[in-house]
Amino acid sequence: MALALEQVGVAFGGFRALADVSLSVPPGEVVGLIGPNGAGKTTCVNVLTGFQRPSTGRVLLDGRDVSALPAHRLRRAGVARTFQAGRLFTGLDVLDNLACAGIGLGLGRAEAEHQASDLLRWMGIETLESRAAAGLPYTDERRVAIARALMGGPSYLLLDEPAAGMSEAESADLAALIRRIAHDRGIGCLLIEHNVGLVLSICSDVVVLDGGRVIERGDRKVILGSSVVREAYLGAHAEAA
Repeated sequence: MALALEQVGVAFGGFRALADVSLSVPPGEVVGLIGPNGAGKTTCVNVLTGFQRPSTGRVLLDGRDVSALPAHRLRRAGVARTFQAGRLFTGLDVLDNLACAGIGLGLGRAEAEHQASDLLRWMGIETLESRAAAGLPYTDERRVAIARALMGGPSYLLLDEPAAGMSEAESADLAALIRRIAHDRGIGCLLIEHNVGLVLSICSDVVVLDGGRVIERGDRKVILGSSVVREAYLGAHAEAA
């Protein structure tokens, strides 16, 4: 039971964005994906969520090959994501943003609104329910995007740079929310982040990409103790700690 890439490669013309990348996101676990700009992180997310077909290798959902499924079918199969930009429906309020996602997944209007209210309450942001999405502060926009991704009760959630632009305190709140999503709801989470401290504080396993290849994987101790990671991403003089 996992959402996984199996020796996946992606080529755009003569440019190879990913080469033989394998990773696995088990239910109820938070897995980190880090790497410098251009490493291939977002391409991995796009492949896992059906926005990009792999050139080689397979995407597996609980053992089933879903490499050819488009994004909307993978979403209905239980694979949800957020985007680097919130991509909220700015002409709607927060409740309707979530309800629209539910309706798109096959829920009736009343059921979708009920589930949306429950999710906002569970996340502690029920006061935003009637707020216009267009006027939300940056951090609230990110939290609403996560709530919308949780509509329909997905099995897996991929978070693409959710802490970008957040303060240290806001990032700590986000970390607590991601832990709750994984532990309380049993959802497997893949966290793609430039905030390495955030990733290492909550992820049981971390995969490091560079140049479209996996250069290291392991827990906090392995990642911080890796000379390959320090040279490629953290900096050659980063201390292992």
